[in-house]
Amino acid sequence: MPKHPSKKSTKEPEKLGFFANLKLSRAKMKDRRAFRKETKVKLHKSFKRSYREDYIRETDTPGLMAHAFETFKIIFKNWKLFVPLILVIVFLNIILVGLMSEESYNTFQDALEDTNERLANGQLGGIGKAGLLLIGTITTGGLTRGMTEVQQVFMTLLLIITWLVTIYLIRHILAGHKVKLRDGLYNALTPFISTFCVVAVIFLELIPIFIVIVAYSAALATDFLSTPFYALVFFIFAALLILLSAYLLSSSYMALIAVTAPGLYPMTAINTATDLIAGRRIRLIIRLLYVVFVLAICWIVVMMPIILIDTALKENVDWLLGVPIVPFFLLLMTEFSLIYLATYSYLFYRKLLDMD
Repeated sequence: MPKHPSKKSTKEPEKLGFFANLKLSRAKMKDRRAFRKETKVKLHKSFKRSYREDYIRETDTPGLMAHAFETFKIIFKNWKLFVPLILVIVFLNIILVGLMSEESYNTFQDALEDTNERLANGQLGGIGKAGLLLIGTITTGGLTRGMTEVQQVFMTLLLIITWLVTIYLIRHILAGHKVKLRDGLYNALTPFISTFCVVAVIFLELIPIFIVIVAYSAALATDFLSTPFYALVFFIFAALLILLSAYLLSSSYMALIAVTAPGLYPMTAINTATDLIAGRRIRLIIRLLYVVFVLAICWIVVMMPIILIDTALKENVDWLLGVPIVPFFLLLMTEFSLIYLATYSYLFYRKLLDMD
């Protein structure tokens, strides 16, 4: 019985002509593309129902506390890289953007003292006042208060640079390479334009949240929420828009890490991150909430003693009244938080990538 001609062709390709070899190569490439197309994760990409059995994906990642401690371990073990990076970014921030004004900080402090006297009858202790001062400074935008448009642009650029350099350093540290901060500053900014494009996509995905903010302001101005039924309708409307943004932002956030890979285009990075995070969005959101909790504890542990010491020193030493001690440490903690967040997110990204 004669052998199948295709089998003979694959076993003896050297006996074929040039054009026959070319056709064979094209057929192989076509089969590979078809295989990749069939095996690629494409969940929730159409109106066709996706069943739970189709999108359950294994995530053998470390626990929340283990993940947080692993991030601290990497940063502190390579402090010779990250401490100079923090100092360089802080120096550039002071030069290009500036520190929080000491007058603004004193305004917060005076307002807190006045509130303490009027409402609490001076019963708040030093720790209570320091805690409220820290929370008030952060939540009211004290770090960015009074910035011009140019300063905001410089601040955004420095945030992107810090993110890219941190991921570049972590990638080479995990690969076992001996890397220097100079290499990170020179080479990490290659995907800057691609990262900026992903940031632009994130801004578009935030539009539903912006709509909720505008609608809430209008509802307050018109007393729309005073009626319980209308308040319930607005709550459902706002919840759906916020969930839509959260769903879209989860993949774009991972794309901020994926786009740092050499030669990866922005939309390719977004599609790759979407496939990678499919079926794992809840796990990502839980880890992001946990990292916010960890960073909040770090801010309390570091900034509370500094605020107390700053208050005690300025009550006794007059020439320290104009020295921005607390704003400087607030900027340091902001840069450390960004580096920690980038390292934390990249470790999770690597775990998912290694499993896939």
